[in-house]
Amino acid sequence: MKDILQQEQWRVIDESVLAKHLPALHSFGIDDTLCASVGGEMVPATARSWVHEKTIVLGIQDTRLPFLEEGIDFLKNEGYQVIVRNSGGLAVVLDEGVLNISLIFPEGEKGIDINRGYDAMWMLIKEMFSDFKADIEAKEIVGSYCPGSYDLSIGGKKFAGISQRRLRGGVAVQIYLCVDGSGSGRAKLIEQFYQTARKNTDTKFQYPTIKPSVMASLSELLNTTLTVQDVMFRFLTSLKNRCNHLFTGGLTEEERKLYEAYYDRVVQRNEKILGDNK
Repeated sequence: MKDILQQEQWRVIDESVLAKHLPALHSFGIDDTLCASVGGEMVPATARSWVHEKTIVLGIQDTRLPFLEEGIDFLKNEGYQVIVRNSGGLAVVLDEGVLNISLIFPEGEKGIDINRGYDAMWMLIKEMFSDFKADIEAKEIVGSYCPGSYDLSIGGKKFAGISQRRLRGGVAVQIYLCVDGSGSGRAKLIEQFYQTARKNTDTKFQYPTIKPSVMASLSELLNTTLTVQDVMFRFLTSLKNRCNHLFTGGLTEEERKLYEAYYDRVVQRNEKILGDNK
């Protein structure tokens, strides 16, 4: 089976510094734009890196919590912005110690099976940290925030989660990597959010019971000081080994026009869902 990481060309859009000054909704608008442009074969496969300042990204199910308003007020008092994403999953934490990577592939005629997308990202992360004697596993870590079958962990402690977004023939495989800072501290924040927004109410949907001790950052797990820029270097090195031509660039003129429409769409969607809670 063809390794989907192996591409003739990889275009890289690095927003690991720039995006800090932009709202997190920008990133969801950009990834939708890239799905459309890569899926429509206007541009080659594209990798994007992004970092945002203190933001909690809620999933759609989170917006159905019985005391959502109180939960959002709690997060705002802690200094976080709150948005709702358009891909699956539940609440996650973004801050300056969390690197997000999106890999956008064209589905092509045969399509890309959902597990192939997850496996490609898992393989890439394993390659990036292959110089450490750490076994990076992909399995659900119960007690983590936004749990899923492709949680990435070392020694049973989760440091990353992967999601996917499919749109107009493009597949965006997105990962957040807790690079430095306290993984359990981030988990404690989400634990308090759920306690505030759900209280002891019975809900149809089973929200996770967070155990902060099952989450950690890569710096904590590898017992070394890692920065987002260190991990960016590892990412670019690994990606360079998977193509004949790696180049950096911004959006094309056509993509910029697409972006305006996709960004407006995610903003309007958030306003509709969150209303005055933004």
